[in-house]
Amino acid sequence: MGPQPHPWITPALALLGTWRGSGSGGYGTLDSGFTYEQQITFSHDGRPFLRYEACAWLTDAEGRPLKPSGRETGWWRIGGDGYVEAVVAHPLGIVTTYAGRISGDEIELASRDMAVTPLAKEVTASRRRLTLHGDELSVVQEVEAVGQPLQQHLSARLRRLPV
Repeated sequence: MGPQPHPWITPALALLGTWRGSGSGGYGTLDSGFTYEQQITFSHDGRPFLRYEACAWLTDAEGRPLKPSGRETGWWRIGGDGYVEAVVAHPLGIVTTYAGRISGDEIELASRDMAVTPLAKEVTASRRRLTLHGDELSVVQEVEAVGQPLQQHLSARLRRLPV
């Protein structure tokens, strides 16, 4: 049994644990779409924030892993009223700060600031929507990057893994 959660993270308690599933993606600069497997873990140490880690693998038509894909790590700070701030870092040289809300089973986050290293692709905005359906987590991410308007980039359905 882990530490007792801070009362402010109560609206986000259903996220705690590890989620895994599959999704599809695409973008205006890509010739075709792609499929992927993703795993997301939310954990806490009793303070009013969650640790966030995500990793993905590109898959073939049968769902077999082809190669590693997206990786992210960060922190979600939860306010007493369901307000959420997140800081997410990518190994591709991108750091994003988000702000949003938890409303029941829906979490909406919109980028506030984007920081990119000199060698990183230009990313100017991002939005994320997470929806809980019992032990299923739907994740949709939109991105505005490399001269393209804000558009859906990723969509996945994940299942909670047993503890």
